Order: sequence, then C-alpha cells, then structure tokens
Amino acid sequence: MTHSPGTPEVPIRPYTVTAAEVVPGDLLALSREDAAQHRWHVVTHTLPESPEVIRVTLRPPLGGVDHEEALRRDQRVTVAGRRMDITAVPRASSPALDGVEFRDGDRLHRLRAVDPAAEEVTYVRRWGSWQLDSGEPGEGVSDAEVRRWAAGADREGDLVAHEPRPVRAAEAAGARRVVVTGLGAITPLGVGTGELWRGLLEGRHGIRELTDEEFDGLPVRIAGTVPVDPAGLLPRQAARRMNRAAQFAVLAAREAWADAGYAEGGTRESGLDPERVGVSLGAILGDASVLVGGDRRLRERGPRGVSPLTTPMTVPSQAASQVSLDLHITGEARTVSSACASGTEAIGQAVDRIRYGRVDVALAGGAEAVVTPAIMASFAAMRALAEGDPSGGSPSHPFAKDRDGFVNGEGAGVLVLESEEHARARGARVYCEAAGWGLSADAHHVAAPDPSGDGIALALRRAVRDAGGQLGDVVHVNAHATATVDGDLAEARALRGVLGRRDVPVTALKGHLGHLQGAAGGVEAVAAVLTLHHEVVPATVGCAEVDDAIDLDVVRGAPRALPSAGDLVLSNSFGFGGHNAVLALRRVG
Repeated sequence: MTHSPGTPEVPIRPYTVTAAEVVPGDLLALSREDAAQHRWHVVTHTLPESPEVIRVTLRPPLGGVDHEEALRRDQRVTVAGRRMDITAVPRASSPALDGVEFRDGDRLHRLRAVDPAAEEVTYVRRWGSWQLDSGEPGEGVSDAEVRRWAAGADREGDLVAHEPRPVRAAEAAGARRVVVTGLGAITPLGVGTGELWRGLLEGRHGIRELTDEEFDGLPVRIAGTVPVDPAGLLPRQAARRMNRAAQFAVLAAREAWADAGYAEGGTRESGLDPERVGVSLGAILGDASVLVGGDRRLRERGPRGVSPLTTPMTVPSQAASQVSLDLHITGEARTVSSACASGTEAIGQAVDRIRYGRVDVALAGGAEAVVTPAIMASFAAMRALAEGDPSGGSPSHPFAKDRDGFVNGEGAGVLVLESEEHARARGARVYCEAAGWGLSADAHHVAAPDPSGDGIALALRRAVRDAGGQLGDVVHVNAHATATVDGDLAEARALRGVLGRRDVPVTALKGHLGHLQGAAGGVEAVAAVLTLHHEVVPATVGCAEVDDAIDLDVVRGAPRALPSAGDLVLSNSFGFGGHNAVLALRRVG
C-alpha cells in the first residue's frame, strides 16, 4: 500500500474560502466538521459546470478513488493552507474481500487515506482473529469486521490491502515447521507421563526423606527422588552398563517413541532411516555417583577394584549415547550442558536440526541423577536447599512469601520432535508445534541470577520472536521458579517486564518435583505440551501465599482452564552461571 511521498511536512492551518477560489492541489474539507475530523481531499481537477456551479474532482491525499462534488461558486469551503503535488497522489482502490479465504499468518494493512498525517496500521491473523502487529495486547478483530472494512473503504476514504501468508511450497528451501508427536517422563511423581500429569492435576508432590545410610549427617536430607529403581525396568545386562541418569533417559525415550506411534525396538523396526533421526539430551553431570563410587573403591580396594565401565558411565553424554544405542539412532547423539537450562537448550537445538533439514525426527529433553551426598552437601553449604518435612506438604515453595531454597531432584523428560510434513505424511497425532526458542546469558555471577531479570527477559523475547509470534500471543508460562529468594524474583521481574500488565497464568512445578537440574527443562516441557493438549494449567504446589513482590498471576489451589485468546506457551529454564533458555510451544489447529 502506497503512502504518498508528495505529502508536504507543512502544518495544516484551516481557513475558509469560496469554491470559486479553489484550485488543483488544494487540500479541501467540505465542512468545518470534516476539517475537525481530519477528513481532507486533494483537488485534482476543477471544471465550470454553469455560471453558478463548479464541479471539482477530489481524491484522498494519501491515495484512493476519485469522486466529484458540484459546488456553488459562492459556497464556503475549508482549505488546509497548503497544496500538494497531485501527480504524487496515487489512484488506488481497496479490493473486496468477500470471497477471500483468510488463514492464520495473513496480514492486513489499513490506512485512513483522507488524513494527511495518518500512519498505516497492520494487523496479523492469529488463531482465528486479527491482532495489531505492534504486539500490544488488545481485542481481536473478526474476519467479518475486516470484510466490512474492505467493503466500505472507498466510500470512507480508507485504503485496505490484504497480504496472504506465503504458501509453504514457496518456502521449501527455508525453515521447516517442527511439531511434537511423542512424550515420555520418569519423575518423582512416578513412571510415565500419565503419572506425571495426574500428580500435577491432583496437587501431589514426590519429595521424600533420604533414608540411606550414606546421607546420615547431612544438614538437609530431602530430595525429589524417583520412587522406583529404574534398573528393575530394564534388561539386567543393559542396565549394568548404564548410569542412573541414562536409565531414566532410556525409559523416558522408549515411552516417547511408543507414544509417537513408532514400533518397539527403534528405527529399523519403525521403517525409518536411522541416519535421519537424532538424539539431543541435556545433563549437568548425568550421574555423579559413578565417579564418587569409583574413587571410593580405588581407596578401599586399590586399582583392581575400579570397574572398566567407570569412565564411559561417568561422562554426561552417556544418556544420549544409550538412547541412541537402544533405538538404533545414527543421525546424531548430542549432549548439552548449560547448568539447569540444559534440557530446554537441548530441545531448542533439536528444533533447529529439524528445521534446517539435518534430521527429520529427534528425541530431545534432559536426564539427571545427582541426588548424592557430595552434591547435597555442596548445595547445603551454599544455603540453597530448602528444609522441611515432606509428610506435611511440599518443602519447596516457588513464588511463595516463605520460600527459602530449592529441593534437589532427579528424573528425565523426553519429547519426540518431527518436521510437520514427516508427521502428517505418516498420520501421526500432533500435540503441538515446537515453534521457537531463545537463549541468553546474564554475565553477572557464578551462581546468583542478575536481579534485574534483563537476561531472562532477552531469552523470553527471543523465543517469542523465533516462534514468529507476538508477546500478546502468550497464554501461559511454565516458570523455572526454583523457590530461591533471588531467583524467583528475577524471573518475575522479567516476566512482568516482557508481558506487561496482562495477567498471564503462570505455574511452577518445583513444588511437585523438586529441581531436576539438567532434566528440569525436559520434564517441564512435557508438562507444558500436556497443558496445551488438555487446555488445563496445573496449580502451583507449595505456594500458600504469593510474595507481594512477585506480582504475577500464579495459578494456585486448583487447575485452571487455559485461556483461549492466544496460542503460545513458554517453558522457562535458567541455570547457575547465567544460562537462560526459553522454549515456545504453539497450539495447532
């Protein structure tokens, strides 16, 4: 749509003249009311019709259709005190949109062409309604209203232009859309996504007292531990070659693989090219107990007492390699280690690998097993751990006025990601779109978050932008919220600064699960996908009274229906050293 470049930057100073004094180029208002309402036309032509009447041809100053007015020579009209180059004012008409089929992603440009100072306003169609492209939240405009705008545009002196979303075929060489087709989890709430989701909706927690003798003497002896031995759910020979985190990862990956509709056994049994499938898992340490146990045996028994499997079972990449082995995935098996943001960043990297054609399918998430005496003692020495009796309710209090630290935890969460065309071609059930992700770094402190929340805010904005969305599209945030005093406050400041005064429902799962470290992003992404799929937001456990300084709409008490006016859910993860990662998920129609 053209905005006339010939519009002079001269103030409008209305005054009245007779119609006989009007010449081409004048900005004309037919009445004082029109002038007050900034309704002007450019005189493009004058023609005497009779000794008493002049016929003038008028066009909106920013472009539009011509119309004629017959004016008496002595009739008083208002002019603007400036003239325009009529050759620079385009003739244009707004097409009717009655027969046009609108799609999400279409754009609509609207210009009040009779106002020389008007600016073009752009709307983008999202989730069935038209939203301002500025990203500011507001009431959506219906398709019917847009059609009425177009139908009356020429009469009202407006210009309306419809810009269809580019068809997917024209973008074949560009980024592909990525969707979620499978979910798997093993958490302190139990084995499987069913146990996870039921526990979240029922408000249960999986934080337990550590009763093993090796934890005796520690100042804090509670953690979010998986209630079953994962080794007992795997073939004995395979389990002996995996550390605890890898066992979690394999069990979660198997569940996700089956949930996506693939055959038990892996890629070959599913008829997939193993080179077009990848693994991307996050971990901080993986399983710290292997190295600690190897060192203990070295001291007690000497070098011959150390198992040859100690080194391959110690590395954080063991979870990804074991999933690759278990499902015969040869495309890639990558490990991301970025503190507590590891799981979310691993999912984001898998999204990009699929987007740009490196693989077609990926298992992505995180796995961790660091509930060990040394790690617990270290966290306690940092004064980072919460204390309390799990039998009286969750000791983890995210966003609460009485929060005093996180609860260490373990587990795994895995998503099956696919390119949309791959999933649709095989008739897969699609949970949602993995629409985008964002990273940033605080560059502030080795452990403490930047209290301003600026780094977190940058990751949030980048995730929404990468998803091709606007901040007004966000309908829910699955917060990182570990229940540390400074961490929760920094995240809340970032969310309020990015989302503005809109009350977007926020929930935090650390009260249910504890902090699963490198696995947190994977498990919380699973929960965010289920929130979109079931359109229900779980309540935050352990938050009896929200800290006044948090200033967020924290969902508490009971689950809440997911808002319908929008389509993006954000899943946040932030880690020691200032690692910030945010995943953006979108509803699919």
